[in-house]
Amino acid sequence: MKKIGFLSFGHWTPSPHSQTRSAADTLLQSIELAVAAEELGADGAYFRVHHFARQLASPFPLLAAVGARTNRIEIGTAVIDMRYENPLYMAEDAGSADLIAGGRLQLGISRGSPEQVIEGWRYFGYAPAEGETDADMARRHAEVFLDIIQGKGFAEPNPRPMFPNPPGLLRLEPHSPGLRDRIWWGAATTPTAQWTGKMGMNLQSSTLVMAESDKPFHVQQAEQIAAYRAAWKEAGHERAPRVSVSRSIFAIVNDLDRNYFGGDGESQDHFGYIEPGKQAVFGRSYAAEPDKLIEQLKEDTAIAAADTLLLTVPNQLGVAYNAHAIESILKHVAPALGWR
Repeated sequence: MKKIGFLSFGHWTPSPHSQTRSAADTLLQSIELAVAAEELGADGAYFRVHHFARQLASPFPLLAAVGARTNRIEIGTAVIDMRYENPLYMAEDAGSADLIAGGRLQLGISRGSPEQVIEGWRYFGYAPAEGETDADMARRHAEVFLDIIQGKGFAEPNPRPMFPNPPGLLRLEPHSPGLRDRIWWGAATTPTAQWTGKMGMNLQSSTLVMAESDKPFHVQQAEQIAAYRAAWKEAGHERAPRVSVSRSIFAIVNDLDRNYFGGDGESQDHFGYIEPGKQAVFGRSYAAEPDKLIEQLKEDTAIAAADTLLLTVPNQLGVAYNAHAIESILKHVAPALGWR
């Protein structure tokens, strides 16, 4: 069995060919797609976070709205760039959204990816400390956030407060019990996957990893997952870890699918650079008739190793089409692979 959800980047553009021509379109349709996915039996609604872009940016209002409109589906991010975050304020936002959702938040966080502007986190008031890189700063913010959401008191109370205080040091409110176990880190390298396991976070792996060999993408990703699980075991964490991978997968079951994705069936991995000096391997897309798709997906060792699969959706095609694309995987592909 495997949890299956969707991952939306939340693009919008004022184009007559797009179903999301404004930020409002994207936000409202994101909520509607989550509702539709839950009704179809999907397990998760996840959203990417990008700043300075015509994409989803501030996740917590959206997560809270989805939580209020749904009852069962997991609600998450993949990922929040921690270079931009005040970890204490984020802890309050996350606690609120998780309580509204009844403890269904699955927060993916990370160092983030290359952004639309140069060192965009500086505009948010953040800068690495002396001797730090921006990645170090992201991990520092993350470690503070992880500590705060455990709910331990740390702040000295005012002896003459406006309202009565409980005894002892105060914690941030609202606190959502169990949220700490539902934090994921987006890793693209083996050392980062190992650090994630050591820190006791779940692992998110995307449609790219940093190239550490010339092996196929899914093999390198599966090796990182194995390294993560080994680090988790060595650290002695008590609960079972979770691992997600994301993929672009489309089952071609009608002419509209064929028009959109019929030319993507022979997609291959490719190597490229997402930043100067940092070569990555990008995973292939899958698009084929269900019987052929099933055979292709059987060979993907990283999907096999993960307990959660996030289907990247072309959100600009609208709610109805994306619900159809999700349903096609759940109905025509997942049962044959033992995912359902």
